[in-house]
Amino acid sequence: MTSAVLVLWDVDRTLVYVGETDRAVYGEAFRRVVGRDATKLPARGTGRTMPLAVRELLAANDVDHQDAELFAEQIIDLLPRLLAERAEELRTDGRLMPGAPAALEAVHSDPDLVPTVVTGNLRQSAEIKLRAFGLDQYVDLAIGGFASDDSHRPALVQIAQRRAADRCGTSFNRSNTVIIGDSLEDVRTGAEGGAGVIAVASGTTSAELLATAGADTVLDSLLDPQAVLGAVAELTGRRQ
Repeated sequence: MTSAVLVLWDVDRTLVYVGETDRAVYGEAFRRVVGRDATKLPARGTGRTMPLAVRELLAANDVDHQDAELFAEQIIDLLPRLLAERAEELRTDGRLMPGAPAALEAVHSDPDLVPTVVTGNLRQSAEIKLRAFGLDQYVDLAIGGFASDDSHRPALVQIAQRRAADRCGTSFNRSNTVIIGDSLEDVRTGAEGGAGVIAVASGTTSAELLATAGADTVLDSLLDPQAVLGAVAELTGRRQ
């Protein structure tokens, strides 16, 4: 598989939008572990990894630093279970991002493309979200990079590259790896981690800001699967 290209999909606001469910889960986990309500919840659409978001949650709610690390570990362990309990809420309050299923299917159907995810979600949380919307069939989650692997998001690119190399028998680097995401954090992840960046202006960040931040290509949406495939081909020198 010498011509293989690794395609790393972001999840939240690129493929799915889960409404207020994530923030509700953070709030419930905080209440169960800390024993009081959180007055400040993580910001929306930042692309931060869940472990970093949890630590920011604790700091923003004035949890004593001596307790913070233990509480953080307990909250992180709790998040996927609480999210799984809200699977139906994900479907009713959330939605697929425009064009996501067709774009995923187009990438998945190309024999030279290796689709997986690089996400700020914990692996279990990513699986729950994708499964809730029937998208898990289009990506190989076993070779992805998740916040449960490393809280520093750019590091997840090389984790996915190593896993994909073991699976495919070929090496992956910046020349044959592309990340598709909606946030400034996705742009940074690709730039620092070693991947070309296709930014999609489907989240809280404008196309102009994504381009200024250094995205190699910016799409308004995923509504045109051929445009997605074309962007991958252009960044990696593939023939369509």
